[in-house]
Amino acid sequence: MSKTPSIIVPARLASMRFPQKLLYQVQGKPIILWTAERIQSVAPEFPLYFAVDDDALERCLNEAGFNTVRTRPEHPSGTDRLAEANATVGAAAVINVQGDEPLVTGEQIRALAAGLEGEAAIATLAVPFQRPQDFANPNQVKVVCDRAGYAMYFSRSPMPFARDTAGQVDASWLAQNHCYRHLGLYAYKADFLSAFSSLEPGFLEQIEKLEQLRAMEHGYRIHVGITDQATIGIDTPEDIGVFEARLK
Repeated sequence: MSKTPSIIVPARLASMRFPQKLLYQVQGKPIILWTAERIQSVAPEFPLYFAVDDDALERCLNEAGFNTVRTRPEHPSGTDRLAEANATVGAAAVINVQGDEPLVTGEQIRALAAGLEGEAAIATLAVPFQRPQDFANPNQVKVVCDRAGYAMYFSRSPMPFARDTAGQVDASWLAQNHCYRHLGLYAYKADFLSAFSSLEPGFLEQIEKLEQLRAMEHGYRIHVGITDQATIGIDTPEDIGVFEARLK
């Protein structure tokens, strides 16, 4: 088993909010190839694979020279898809970059790899909140950590709760009291990946609809690296404009 972490990108064509988005072309290039070329450029030291469940995605990536691993289409989560792919790849650790994040940075990828050097089974990233409306948004997941950088809890609710201001915060309060937004980038040790699918779904996971809580409820530790680089994912057709603006 290779000691160097491998990057595996779970890539599936089905998408509720943006059908077939990974093959949507921006400036004549599918989004999945924007992501692939970006990873190859900013983090060339890591082996790169794509876990695909579709002929069109497999053909698109293979023709561009990227390695694919064919996985079953019925996986309930991207983590399960990674586990199946790594059974073929055989990496000691896996860095998970989403196929719809074509602006991922090398700093982010290397921070994820570094987060697995200790006792954590999982590493992830977070960025400080700056806007109170984002801190209140349940679609932007919050994380609180201990002094060693390990996650204590993830939630859709604003946390920590600002008791002195009855929960009302502004940009000035956030600047003085760092609260962190979880970024959907992960790295996993191989033994956790192989065990994940057999773990019973967690009580908190089912309430919050946050998969990482399953790992915590079963006693796995998650290291959270703090970065000032927020990810820009493409979740809806409206996000294409944001991506195109960044390309300029």
